[in-house]
Amino acid sequence: MAKNLHEGVLLDFYGELLTDKQKRALELYYNEDLSLAEIAEDMHVSRQGVRAFIKQGEAHLAEFEEKLGMFERFSSISRLSKEAKTIAKEFPESKEKLIKIIEEIEKHLQGR
Repeated sequence: MAKNLHEGVLLDFYGELLTDKQKRALELYYNEDLSLAEIAEDMHVSRQGVRAFIKQGEAHLAEFEEKLGMFERFSSISRLSKEAKTIAKEFPESKEKLIKIIEEIEKHLQGR
């Protein structure tokens, strides 16, 4: 399990905007659950260097989310999609139309 799920999700959204070293350090730290020492060995840098890459990367991820809000929007759309499914079950006469709309929303969420 990731050390911090929120940071891992932000990394999925904005990872390509980071430097290669920041991205690699964050991926190993959050997604692979490696220690600073293990990451340092993998990246051939000091533990302090790894810590700096992680801290800088985290700061950039937070800044990107603050300015772009992609994760917040994604979360809101996902929540609304679930609510619409619930409504579709409660009102069968609208069900088919709602399901088509929901499926279209979900395609956009998945990037298809």
